[in-house]
Amino acid sequence: MRRSVLILTALLAFIAPAAAQEAGSHIRAAVADAGRPETDRQRDASRLPAEVLAFAGVHEGWRVGEYMPGGGYFTRILARSVGPAGHVLAYQPAEIVRMRPAFLTEIQAAAAEPGMGNVSVVSAPTRDFAAPEPLDLVFTVQNYHDLYGPFAADGTGAAFDRAVFAALKPGGIYLVIDHHAAAGTGLGGAGQQHRIERRAVIDAITGAGFVLDGESDLLANPDDPLTASVFAPAIRGRTSQFTLRFRKPG
Repeated sequence: MRRSVLILTALLAFIAPAAAQEAGSHIRAAVADAGRPETDRQRDASRLPAEVLAFAGVHEGWRVGEYMPGGGYFTRILARSVGPAGHVLAYQPAEIVRMRPAFLTEIQAAAAEPGMGNVSVVSAPTRDFAAPEPLDLVFTVQNYHDLYGPFAADGTGAAFDRAVFAALKPGGIYLVIDHHAAAGTGLGGAGQQHRIERRAVIDAITGAGFVLDGESDLLANPDDPLTASVFAPAIRGRTSQFTLRFRKPG
C-alpha cells in the first residue's frame, strides 16, 4: 500500500502543477489579520490557506459561494480577502443542519464577528444552491464527498454540480479540496471513510460541463494509507488531500 501511495503522489506531482503562484497582498493580509481566532491560526500550518486561495485566484471584489463552511475557518479568510466590495455567501446545507443544528449557529456567530459584514449565511437544501448574483468562485473544502454520503439522497452530487454551474458567471471557478481515497474505490469511501477518489470527482464535475483548469498536490501526504477514516486518531488532520480547480467555460 505504501508503494501505491507513493506512486499516486508522484503521478499527481507530474500531471498537476503545484500552486506556485505567490499569494497577493490581500490574501496575505487576510491570513495575518489579528481578528482571526487563535484556534484558526493554529490550523494554518496544515491547511495552507494563503496557498489555497492563491491557487483559486481569489481577487478583491469577488463574489464567493462557500458550500458547507463549518465553523467559518475559510469564511473568515475569504471575507477579508475579497474585501468590502466583495461578498461571501456561506451556504450551510439544510440536510447537515438537521443532523447537527450547531453547524448553523456556529457559522452565524462567525458571520457576526467584526470584519465579517460582507458575509451572508444561507441554510437550504443542497440541490437548491443558488446565489442572488453571478459568482466568481464556488469553494468547498473537505466536503464534496458528503454529496455521496449517507445524508445525501441519490442524485444530490450531480444536482449540486449543475446548480454550481448555473450560479457561476462564465469563466467562474469551482474549487474542490477533499480527502484522497485509494485508486479504484470511486465513491465507495464517501460514507464510512469520508474520502472520495480524485478521478471520480473529476468525472462528476466535468460531466456537469466544467473543464479541469488546474490541480495541485500542495495538501498531499504520502504517509496517508488512504484507507482509514479521516477521523481516525492516527491520521486526523494529516490526510492526503487533492486540490482541483474547475472553470465554467465562457
